[in-house]
Amino acid sequence: MIDKEVVSVAEAVADVFDGATVMIGGFGEAGSPIELIHALIDQGATDLTVINNNTGSGEVGLAALIKAGRVSKMICSYPRSTNSTVFPDQYRSGHTALELVPQGTLAERIRAGGAGIPAFYTPSAVGTPLGEGLERRTFDGRDYLMVLGLTADFALIKGRVADRHGNVVYNKTARNFSPLMATAAATTVVQAASVVSAGELDPEVIVTPGIFVHRVVAVANPAHESALIAAGASYP
Repeated sequence: MIDKEVVSVAEAVADVFDGATVMIGGFGEAGSPIELIHALIDQGATDLTVINNNTGSGEVGLAALIKAGRVSKMICSYPRSTNSTVFPDQYRSGHTALELVPQGTLAERIRAGGAGIPAFYTPSAVGTPLGEGLERRTFDGRDYLMVLGLTADFALIKGRVADRHGNVVYNKTARNFSPLMATAAATTVVQAASVVSAGELDPEVIVTPGIFVHRVVAVANPAHESALIAAGASYP
C-alpha cells in the first residue's frame, strides 16, 4: 500500500497549476480546508476555476483566494451569504465570472462526474434564466434540462481523521460535498486533524476510501472560519 502522507500543506498543493479547476469542500465554514486554501494562495497558482457551495466569508479561506485575484470563475450555489464581501466586488468588476447552479444540481453534477456520467437531465431551473441555452427534453409530460457532470484537476477537502493510505472520516456534516469531490478530481488532497497508521480506522465508518485520495496532510488544530472572521483576520 502507498503511504500518501506529505509533510506540509505547501507540499500538498505544490503542483496546482495556472488555469486548474479546483473543487473545494465546505458548506459555509463546515468542512472548509482553510489551511490548504491559504497554502494555495502562498503557492501562487492563478486563473483558477473553483467549484464550491459558496464564495467564502470575510477575508480568509476561499474569500481570501478570491480577493487575491486567483479565481477567474466560480461555480457555486450561493455567491452571496453572511459576511460574503469579497466576491460581489470581484464579480461586478468582471474579474471573476459566475456559473450559478442550484444546490441539488451542483451535488449531482459532481457525483455524476465522479461516476463517469457525462450528463443527465434535471427539472431544476426549467423556465428560469439558469436554463437558458441548455438542451431541453420532455419525459412523461414534464420538461427537463440536460446538464453536464463536473470534474476537476484537484479537490481540496477536510477530514477529521485520515490514515496514511488515504481513508478518511469526517466530523458529522462537515463531510458535505467532500466525499463526492474526492471521486471527481484527478488529484484529491485531504487535510485531517489527525493522521493515523493503517488499520487504526474502523473500516465500517470510513466515508472516503483511500482509492480516491492522493495526498494526506496533518493539520492538528485547524482554523475555524467564524473565529477568524470574529477576530478580524485576513489572509495573507
